Amino acid sequence: MSRLRIALYQPDIPGNTGTILRLAACLGLGVDIIEPAGFDISDRNLKRAGMDYLAAVTLTRHVNWEAFEAWRNSENRRIVLASTKAAERYTAFAFQPDDVLLFGRESAGVPDTVHDAADARILIPMVEGQRSINVAMSAAMIAGEALRQTQWLPAP
Repeated sequence: MSRLRIALYQPDIPGNTGTILRLAACLGLGVDIIEPAGFDISDRNLKRAGMDYLAAVTLTRHVNWEAFEAWRNSENRRIVLASTKAAERYTAFAFQPDDVLLFGRESAGVPDTVHDAADARILIPMVEGQRSINVAMSAAMIAGEALRQTQWLPAP
């Protein structure tokens, strides 16, 4: 199992969260959900969104950003934020095996304090005039590249 993780900052849409949980289960990635979410994150709702893949995911819920930050600092992990405000393409970024790939709310991204706390900010280039790619699709693209770069490296 990879040490790479996907973190969702206050996700809005249960279907996207479920899709990301399924992706993580299939690729052996851990998932962190930073609450509060825009929907009820009960076991029942997550099971419906994540289907039968939920049992295969290492899922950690953090009650807020501060709790997540305390955890990631104790683990000495980098936050790599996917952002439409970033300048560096995700394909040019050098991922590390224990990175946390952070994705913001579907409705609003992340606040400036979270943006500023990230160790790196990466961008998926898009056609001019388009607002953003679905968060689950973005997670798949970026996680795929991160795994391509790090999959066969030994975990620390």
